Amino acid sequence: MARLFITAREIDFISDVTKEITKDVIGQVIYYYKPRLDLSDAENVYDEMTERVFDPPVEIDCRVQWNPSEKLTDRYGHQALSSIEIYLHYRDLIDRGIVVEEGDFFQFGDTFYEMTTVNTDKIMFGLVEHITGYRIVGKQARKGLIDKPINGPTGEEYTDEGAVQNTFVQQRGDATKDDKRQLVSDGVLDSRLGSAQTVKKSGSAKSSFYGDET
Repeated sequence: MARLFITAREIDFISDVTKEITKDVIGQVIYYYKPRLDLSDAENVYDEMTERVFDPPVEIDCRVQWNPSEKLTDRYGHQALSSIEIYLHYRDLIDRGIVVEEGDFFQFGDTFYEMTTVNTDKIMFGLVEHITGYRIVGKQARKGLIDKPINGPTGEEYTDEGAVQNTFVQQRGDATKDDKRQLVSDGVLDSRLGSAQTVKKSGSAKSSFYGDET
């Protein structure tokens, strides 16, 4: 696509629309953990970390491609190892000052994953300086690599508070949630295009989405 027809405004529009889909429609999140190499203990001979220190978890909206677990059998028995692919929005990471790298960790559901591959997903209209986001492969982290409390949602089989997410609130460019929509920030569009909608269990109704709550 020629640069004559694709201006900064078109790039901002595409970025805002994909943010809206990710943050206001899909509603999938990960909890991202950045290892602090400067604070972690390393074994002197092999320079391997014996105890990892992490920054506090950061909630990041994303798209998730879920893959079935791989069943492995060895002399110690059976084990299931899972891997997933996540897609992180590029502008969202820039706006929030987040830099993702191989070796970082994240939690999705009741499982922790290590980022083994961090690749650029696509470029916009052939413009190399504008990318849509990152495609990240996460492999289930071995026990002992990260030991942190689990954040929900996790699964219906658990009874912990937050194991099942019963409320979803759109962000709609809410600055208090670190959500920036560029066209609104530039004054091209009015702030908060429509009110943020909430979907939740209400009374005996399964969801307020249908308007039949009691």
